[in-house]
Amino acid sequence: MADSFSHADAPVDLLIIGTGMAGIGLARELRRLGDTRSITLVSVGSADEYSKPLLSTGFGKRLTPEKLAKKSAASVANELDATLWPNTRVVALDGDRRRVTLEDGEYVGFETLVLATGAGPRNAFDIPAGLAERFFSVNDLDDYRRFYTALAPEPARVAVVGAGLVGCEFANDLLVGGHQVTLIAPETTPLPRLLPATLGQALGRAFEAGGIELALGRTVSRIAAGEHDDIVLSLDSDDTHHVDVVLMATGLAPRSALAREAGISVSESGIRVDRTLATSHAGIYALGDAACIDGVNAMYVPPLQASVKALAATLTGQPTRVRLGAWPVVVKTPLLPVVAYPPVAPVAQWRVEGDGDTLTALADDKDGQLVGFALTGEAVKRKVELSRAVPALLG
Repeated sequence: MADSFSHADAPVDLLIIGTGMAGIGLARELRRLGDTRSITLVSVGSADEYSKPLLSTGFGKRLTPEKLAKKSAASVANELDATLWPNTRVVALDGDRRRVTLEDGEYVGFETLVLATGAGPRNAFDIPAGLAERFFSVNDLDDYRRFYTALAPEPARVAVVGAGLVGCEFANDLLVGGHQVTLIAPETTPLPRLLPATLGQALGRAFEAGGIELALGRTVSRIAAGEHDDIVLSLDSDDTHHVDVVLMATGLAPRSALAREAGISVSESGIRVDRTLATSHAGIYALGDAACIDGVNAMYVPPLQASVKALAATLTGQPTRVRLGAWPVVVKTPLLPVVAYPPVAPVAQWRVEGDGDTLTALADDKDGQLVGFALTGEAVKRKVELSRAVPALLG
C-alpha cells in the first residue's frame, strides 16, 4: 500500500486536489473500473470521509462528528491503495511544468491533475476580530466538528444568516436539535432561488409555526459583544438579537483561485470545463462544486455523481461526455417538505396551484413549455411525474 502521509519524489500518475465526495468518489470509481495507476489525494483538512448531505441533518439526528465520519483518512488510503496527504495546502499550480507547490515549499509533479477543490463560503460582512471565533460556516466535516463543539453541551441561541438552501436546512435541523434559532436574511421569503414567493411564504409560515424566529427582509448593520458573554446583532430595522453563535449561510463560491492563478480559464461559476470535464489546459480536469460544465454549475449530489462516473470513464480510455438529467433538489426541511427544479430557461410565468401548504408551482417559458417546478407539502409526491416533463439540466 502507498504511504499515506509522505510526499512523493517522482511525479505521480494522478493527483487529485480535494477529498470531498468528488475527489474520493473519483478515486473509488477508478479502482472499481480496475484502474491501477498511482493516485495521490491532497486535502487541506483532515480528509476523513463523510456524507456531505448529513451536515445539515446531523444536529437533529444527534450525530457527533465521530458518528458522521464514515472512514478515517488512513482507512480511505487503505481502501483505495492510494497516497493521501491530509492537512496539506496546495498554494500554486504550474500546468506547463506539470507540478504543484505545497505550503511548505515542496513541489509535487503529476501526469494528470484533477481539481476537486469544492466551494467555500461567501462572507456577507466583516466580523469583529474579538468575536470571529463565534461565527461559523459549515461546508465540510472539519467545519461541523468546530460548530458542534461550540454548541455543546447546552442548547444555544443560534442566528442563521442566509435563507438559501444551506440556511434553511440548518435552521430546521438546529431547531430539531433543541436550539433556539433566528433566521436572518435580506430576502423577504425563504429559498428565493428555488421557490416563487407564494411557496416561500408557505415555508416561512411553517418555520414560524415550528418555532424559528424569522427576520427576513433584514440585513445585519452592527455586530457587538453583549454584556452577558453573548453577541448582539443589530439589524437595519433597528431590531436587536442576542445570540450565542452565528452560522453564516450566505452562499458558496467555487474555489477556483488556484486554477485562475495558473492561467486556466475560469468564470464566476467556477473552473470552465467541457463535457469531458477537461479544463483549458491539457491533462488538467475539474470536478464537483468547483467545475462549471458548459456554463452549468450544479452544486448537488446527482450531478456530482454523474460527473464522477463520466470522468472516471474518460481517464480509463473511454472519453465520455457528462449528461445531467432533470434532477430536482430535495430540500431537507421536515417542517415543510420542499422539492424544486430551478428553471433551465427564462421564465415567462409561474402557475401556482393548490392551497395551504400543499402547493405546486409550474414555470413556463415564452412558448408555454414547462421548464421548471417547485413543490411543497403533499405536492412533493409529484416529483417524479414533473421531472419527466421538464428538460434535462445538461442533456
